[in-house]
Amino acid sequence: EFTEEEKTTGLWWKQLAAGGMAGAVSRTGTAPLDRMKVFMQVHSSKSNKISLVGGFKQMLKEGGVTSLWRGNGVNVLKIAPETAIKFMAYEQYKKLLSSEPGKVKTHERFMAGSLAGATAQTAIYPMEVMKTRLTLRKTGQYSGMFDCAKKILKREGVKAFYKGYIPNILGIIPYAGIDLAVYESLKNVWLSKYAKDTANPGVLVLLGCGTISSTCGQLASYPLALIRTRMQAQASMEGSEQLPMGRMVKNVLEKEGFFGLYRGILPNFMKVIPAVSISYVVYEYTRSGLGIQK
Repeated sequence: EFTEEEKTTGLWWKQLAAGGMAGAVSRTGTAPLDRMKVFMQVHSSKSNKISLVGGFKQMLKEGGVTSLWRGNGVNVLKIAPETAIKFMAYEQYKKLLSSEPGKVKTHERFMAGSLAGATAQTAIYPMEVMKTRLTLRKTGQYSGMFDCAKKILKREGVKAFYKGYIPNILGIIPYAGIDLAVYESLKNVWLSKYAKDTANPGVLVLLGCGTISSTCGQLASYPLALIRTRMQAQASMEGSEQLPMGRMVKNVLEKEGFFGLYRGILPNFMKVIPAVSISYVVYEYTRSGLGIQK
């Protein structure tokens, strides 16, 4: 969230650029773990258990070292439009929802954040579907992003670009709510215990709060993320039945039990700390390079 000074001086675009660069480097650095997460979400089951080491061996055997970065190109490309739409939508929703001009309450901020996230996801969702398809592709299946889009459009039509959209949007609400609530609670607990004279906990404390709150949010919304990924991927898998959301959930619970909804969560959690750390370092260096004062 930007201050009024940042908006009027034009510093906001530099902040966005620094954030975009941090996101791109962070996603690229943790892409192998992200691909492993998607691979396990879609292919791992009770009858076909895939371990972390076994999964990486499979991917390396099928496509070599570079295959670990499949889907990363579109994942990095979607940062700019997603961030820009989210930022602009957030500002507009805050104005619409605030009961007092210039003052935004916590619940209004949460609602604005959730709606902004949903708006951004709706706009860039076709790129999410392409990311999943490209991440799971076999060697030679697609020559690139445009070839992937063309083949999906030709074989499945426009609606294929919105497969898994409902669980995706439903997942934003618990994720955003828990993330915000845990973050604010942890920050306030730290301030009440250790900081008597300042309202600024410091960067490392905020990073720690952010990592824990993000992990809690992911834990709550992960089953919906798994259902979304399977729905996005099912048309590209040979002999796979096209299941709607309700039947997909029922199918997973019947065949794999409750923990089947958490397939791939280990690599997902493994990438949280490196992703946050890389983001922070790159963000600080980019800010410094763009001349933004601390």
